[in-house]
Amino acid sequence: MIKSMYSAVTGLRNHQTMLDVIGNNIANVNTTGFKSSSVLFTDLYYQTLSAESAATATSGGSEINQIGYGSTLSSIEINTSRSGYKQTGSTLDMYISGEGYFVVQDATSDILYTRVGSFEFNSDGSLVDSNGNFVLGVMEGALTDDLTKLTITDFSDYTGLSISERGTITGTNSVTNTIDVLGSVMLAVFANPSGLSQEGNMNYKESSSSGVPLITNAGSSITGTLISGGLEMSNVDLTKEFTDMIIAQRGFQANSRVITTSDQVLEELVNIKR
Repeated sequence: MIKSMYSAVTGLRNHQTMLDVIGNNIANVNTTGFKSSSVLFTDLYYQTLSAESAATATSGGSEINQIGYGSTLSSIEINTSRSGYKQTGSTLDMYISGEGYFVVQDATSDILYTRVGSFEFNSDGSLVDSNGNFVLGVMEGALTDDLTKLTITDFSDYTGLSISERGTITGTNSVTNTIDVLGSVMLAVFANPSGLSQEGNMNYKESSSSGVPLITNAGSSITGTLISGGLEMSNVDLTKEFTDMIIAQRGFQANSRVITTSDQVLEELVNIKR
């Protein structure tokens, strides 16, 4: 196989990957809290045809001559930029105005992170998200700041449960007729949120690339405050996606043309031998 055909095959694979990512972005244009991704390519290894030579008294020298072997996938990066606010009217729906992530625990006790604050209290008095995962935080009066499930004791005694902009959960006790502080929703901040591992259902896991999260209260300049009554929209930019789709399509077509031309050259070589 001649080098041009091999290089073009790598180009086809990469532009197909680019189209796959774009297709996923467009499919999630209205998915709550979705973060779009983008593809980066890099060149492959090179073959040295001739080495460089230094200049002498009688020669000006020459540069190194190399030919490349195509491209490969460098990375698929998550665009973690914050998107707009979509009003829902539910007091327990929370929008994060900064870079924080809610911390949740799934049915297998795995710790996950999400930007989607679609919360409710279940029949046991535990704060859960729309996937049934437990929202983690710190209960009022706890002896440590360790994260735990936010489960309200005597849940049936409370009405008007709400979450403040700093994550404080309050409710009116119908027995004592007092407004009690019950706990706090905590947020996680990552040094490199683009390095988080995507787990589906708008959940993420920490990775060696994202780093260990800093767990803190809402309300700082980094985490941002919590805004009640709405959720974060998808950050997919359709104008950019359609532009990238055209670029990917043309790149795929161009590499296909290189393969066709290389095949014609090989055919000519076969005919010469005949």
